[in-house]
Amino acid sequence: MENEENEELERIKRAKLQEMMRSVVGKKQEKSALSKPVEITDAKFKETIQNHPLVAVDCWAPWCGPCQMVAPVIEKMARDYAGRILFGKLNVDENREVATQYQIMGIPTLLVFKNAKLVDRIVGAMPRQILEPKITRYL
Repeated sequence: MENEENEELERIKRAKLQEMMRSVVGKKQEKSALSKPVEITDAKFKETIQNHPLVAVDCWAPWCGPCQMVAPVIEKMARDYAGRILFGKLNVDENREVATQYQIMGIPTLLVFKNAKLVDRIVGAMPRQILEPKITRYL
């Protein structure tokens, strides 16, 4: 009887360990997938902000010089805050619906959403040491 109980406990332990390992691997894959800014379109916008607790959307255009200056800052912050803040890039030339809805008048503009609600709008290019605290205060 005791031997059967020990075998059953071992089986349960192995199953639980396998379950925990799958969970850890899944989280690592998810984190690595979100360690760079994701492309956001008009079609994916609502779903993106609803499925992540904190989203920073970089509204930009390829011809915009200041946008190009901010891009590396956004990329580094996406890597550093992977799993905690989702960074997205929305090309305003190709996605006019969202740009119009949020009245984007100048770029770069960073829209910060917490629980799918717009909580901040940051306009203009700025260095990381100024931009980072404006976003991370919503963590």
